[in-house]
Amino acid sequence: MLREQIEAYQPFNEQEAFDKKAILAFIDRNPDYLLRSNLIAHFTVSTIVVNASMDKVLFAHHNIYKSWGWLGGHNDGDEDMLKVALKETEEESGLKRIKPYSKEIFMLDTIYVPNHIKHGLHVSDHLHLNATYLVIADEQEKPIVNVEENSGVKWFPISTVLKIVHEPRMIPIYQKAFQRIALLKNSKVKTIL
Repeated sequence: MLREQIEAYQPFNEQEAFDKKAILAFIDRNPDYLLRSNLIAHFTVSTIVVNASMDKVLFAHHNIYKSWGWLGGHNDGDEDMLKVALKETEEESGLKRIKPYSKEIFMLDTIYVPNHIKHGLHVSDHLHLNATYLVIADEQEKPIVNVEENSGVKWFPISTVLKIVHEPRMIPIYQKAFQRIALLKNSKVKTIL
């Protein structure tokens, strides 16, 4: 299921075309690609959560990275990426009224993760093979902080949110997301599920 979704994904740009090729090769060579026990790379999912008018984004202030960013987490053996993405979004934001814009992958990235401490244990440098989904949420629903994961969850205007992102490696990924959202807003076809 997961490999087929990656194969079907149409890259948005050259970076995604290279990442798609690398991710598929990694899957073929590593049966544990869904598990954190693979210390080199493993699958993760993320969501870009926007309001219905797609002019605001919900970001969390992540405890590990000390920066505002998207929601998501590890697949931990589960091939159903959309299910994991929605579960992680709910766990990290407390939001219940969320729905995917589409069942299709929104973005594909290979993301370098520097070493850090999680739950008192050292985590070595590694890569996240990441599929992102676009999710629509009701901005009137109050987000809830998950103290295990973050210290804040808030809506920000897409036009200004990059000013509060303190992870330089993530800025091009968010810029790509916002560029794609602008294209969707300008298209006449809306595919909200």
